[in-house]
Amino acid sequence: MNLDKSQKRISKRVKRGFHGYPMISIQYFGPSEALATRVEVGFIEQENTEPMLEAFNSETDIRQDETVQTTIIKIDAKTVTLEEGVSLLSP
Repeated sequence: MNLDKSQKRISKRVKRGFHGYPMISIQYFGPSEALATRVEVGFIEQENTEPMLEAFNSETDIRQDETVQTTIIKIDAKTVTLEEGVSLLSP
């Protein structure tokens, strides 16, 4: 699957809104708001359970990493949430 197709699928699933569990949340982190070098994906299997977190790191912008974006879209979840923007990494 190519990068553009993966990003469109993630965006489409985010726009659908809440459709139940399981659910994943995606949050990007980086040294600046223009560059995301880390993504954290939280998987929540059912309501009132702690999320299982998985993090991926990259030297370049992880939002442009085809392997990572394809992996995220292949996670079986009814709901996908995306934290807007890039959160700054603490030093």
